Amino acid sequence: MIKKWTFIFAFSVLLSNTVTVLAQVEPEEIKVEGDKFQDYFYESIFQKSIENYDKSLVALEQCLKLKPNDATIYFEMGKNYLASKDYKNAYSSFEHATQIDSTNKWFWVGLYDVCYETKDFNQAIMIVNKIIPFDAEYKEDLVSLYMATKQYDKALIGINELNDKVGKTERREMYKMEILSEGKYQNSEIDNLKEQIEKNPREESNYIALIFLYSNNNEEDKVQEVAKKLEKEIPESVWAQVSLFKNYLENNDGTNVVKSMNVVLASSKIDSKIKHRILNEFLLFTNTNPQFIPDLDNAIGYFKNDKTINVAKEIGKFYHNKKQWDKTVKYYEMSEKNSSEVDLETNMLWLEANTELKQFEPVVKKAMAMIDTFPAEPQFYYYAGMANNQLQLFKKAKDILEMGLDYVVENKNLEINFNIQLGEAYNGLGDAAKKEVYFDKANQLLKGKK
Repeated sequence: MIKKWTFIFAFSVLLSNTVTVLAQVEPEEIKVEGDKFQDYFYESIFQKSIENYDKSLVALEQCLKLKPNDATIYFEMGKNYLASKDYKNAYSSFEHATQIDSTNKWFWVGLYDVCYETKDFNQAIMIVNKIIPFDAEYKEDLVSLYMATKQYDKALIGINELNDKVGKTERREMYKMEILSEGKYQNSEIDNLKEQIEKNPREESNYIALIFLYSNNNEEDKVQEVAKKLEKEIPESVWAQVSLFKNYLENNDGTNVVKSMNVVLASSKIDSKIKHRILNEFLLFTNTNPQFIPDLDNAIGYFKNDKTINVAKEIGKFYHNKKQWDKTVKYYEMSEKNSSEVDLETNMLWLEANTELKQFEPVVKKAMAMIDTFPAEPQFYYYAGMANNQLQLFKKAKDILEMGLDYVVENKNLEINFNIQLGEAYNGLGDAAKKEVYFDKANQLLKGKK
């Protein structure tokens, strides 16, 4: 949004011109004419204050008859026309004021105000350039106007100049991001950032911006060059470690990978998305460099207060997909230990992984505990029944499976598995007839799926 400025006007400017205009008039006439002018003028101010703009303009017309070339009267008329949204006459009045006196900033501001209201931003640019010699703060407005008219090259020059002279602002940084999203402006910004780094090598933000630009252009060699320079100039900079981490990964330098990762994960300056990406890359690294798995376990500790992603669980799922069951179970258990709530999915996956490991006693124990917590969840009955069958505790298996079957709804695969396990339980109990009943049900369900 372009900044709006409030008009400031000192009545003394107007009144100081009165004697000059009436210099050739008799003293008695000066008093009479001066009184009339002041009466009309203050009447216009009063009427404008109560939003009677038409009456205010009538009074100002009378002032003009007494002082036909007074720029201030045209300025006041412009303000009344602007307030009543008569933009054509407002512009004309302010313009007339500038023609009489081009050295008064506020007359030009009046023109700018009309252009702003009518969204004539190209004309506003011309006018703001007239204001800037009086007030350099209007350079902020000029940048916004260049953005509004999509003159990004001029906007970028203005942004960099202001950043250098008065410091960065959130608005200007947003403008710059918008400009740099179009690649053709990036070379200019790269040159600017290099220049800024040379001028002030301790300003971290310039290195970071340059790293991001090179990274977006997939210029990894230049990313590492800037990161190393940043590390040299500002050794305490955590952003240098973000870039160096990737370089160490590519060079298979595990020791330095761990060092950089820990610096980044411990920093409050780094966004959580970047931290998750780094941990994910390190996870892939440990898959081929298992000697660094203890460092992976330590890294998980940095995410213990993360409410958005359960990191240990996600690592468990990673190994789950790779069917590395020992690691899978380890990270699911770590997830459960770090969580204050019982997570249904994590426990389901844990049971599946331990079943693959043929750890049937822990499966029974966990499944029965989950039945107490989730009594209507049939999967836990299934795992408890299946594991008891494997332990040849057929009576327990039968009782649990029959109880859980009542909770199976619109899940044919689970219903098939329940019937198979019930068949196995009755087979173990020596009841051939019941065994066949449940195996037949399983077969019918399987046929129904085809």
